[in-house]
Amino acid sequence: MSRGEMLTVFTYDVSEAARRRRVAKLLEAAATRVQYSVFEVRMTRQKAAAVGQRIAALLGPGDSLRVYAVGADGLARSRVYGDGAPFEPAEGYWLL
Repeated sequence: MSRGEMLTVFTYDVSEAARRRRVAKLLEAAATRVQYSVFEVRMTRQKAAAVGQRIAALLGPGDSLRVYAVGADGLARSRVYGDGAPFEPAEGYWLL
């Protein structure tokens, strides 16, 4: 991971379809969708807070957003089972 970046997990529960689409669109621009309402990305604490605040402004009554920051130790102990997408590699991607 780059200095200051952590694996950040965003998960939401939004009841209204229009709001849910807006939340998903914001997260799709910033992170990788790993389940319907779960996104992962490597980012700094400040960037995660900024994304979280933008999404929080869209939430209505009964809606929720959870943001989890996973440090290097927690990432080393984390596992993906089944057909889930693997954790985003720290080095990024190369397209050839």
